[in-house]
Amino acid sequence: MQTLITATGTLIDSIGSENFAQAMSDTLKGIAPFDYTVVFGYIGAARPQDLFDDFPRGKRKIFVEDYQEGPYLLDPFYLACGNQVTPGLYRIKDLAPDRFFQGEYFRSYYARTGLAEEIGYFIEMPGNATVVLSLMRAEKAFSAKEFRQLREFWPVVRATCQRHWSDLAAQFGVNANATSDGGLHHSVELAFTNFGEGVLTPRERQVVEFTLKGHSADAVGRILEISPGTVRIHRRNVYSKLQIRSQGELFSKFIETLVSGGNS
Repeated sequence: MQTLITATGTLIDSIGSENFAQAMSDTLKGIAPFDYTVVFGYIGAARPQDLFDDFPRGKRKIFVEDYQEGPYLLDPFYLACGNQVTPGLYRIKDLAPDRFFQGEYFRSYYARTGLAEEIGYFIEMPGNATVVLSLMRAEKAFSAKEFRQLREFWPVVRATCQRHWSDLAAQFGVNANATSDGGLHHSVELAFTNFGEGVLTPRERQVVEFTLKGHSADAVGRILEISPGTVRIHRRNVYSKLQIRSQGELFSKFIETLVSGGNS
């Protein structure tokens, strides 16, 4: 307990300095050990900002550089920000769609991270920005006890992060007093609207969106109020029109479209 109190004092003293994020990581590791820390700032339709990470160079390319090129649009943490999730600590599995771990985002991107589990603190900021502080483990998931202890530290995480990154909206070029305009939702919808434009029907693009996010055919059917069989027919039509044969090729084509800034 004394060690945590001392670490918390160091954390508070570091607010506003370049040492803050590392002090936060060190403090949290004193509660429950983990391998990596990354802090992303999200706001509206903007590309996520890497506020801090402690990845070695090779892993940073996957976790940060590749992520910012487009896969973030399918990230359950990013999407949770758009859905205005209640601030707090979450396991990624609790925010992910039903087939996330069998979906192409997981197989083509997330599996490359080699993580056993990722949990994240969601901190609301002025100007409708959100800070997500992710704690990552390579070997095993956080136990229920460890998760509970980290969640108990939430008030400190929230208060210190809100003070340290109080100007986050300004870093994105947004007025901190601005009201929400649904920009993040618009960003995601626009990405899928542009994907396959002139080739795919609006319904087919909807099926692509929810499939890539990790929803099963049954879940997509419930969301769109169509049968799972109809969902599968739409998928086959998408593959035929885009001249692809797998969900992996569909994911790659979607990311290529985002990177090029053009249409599929």
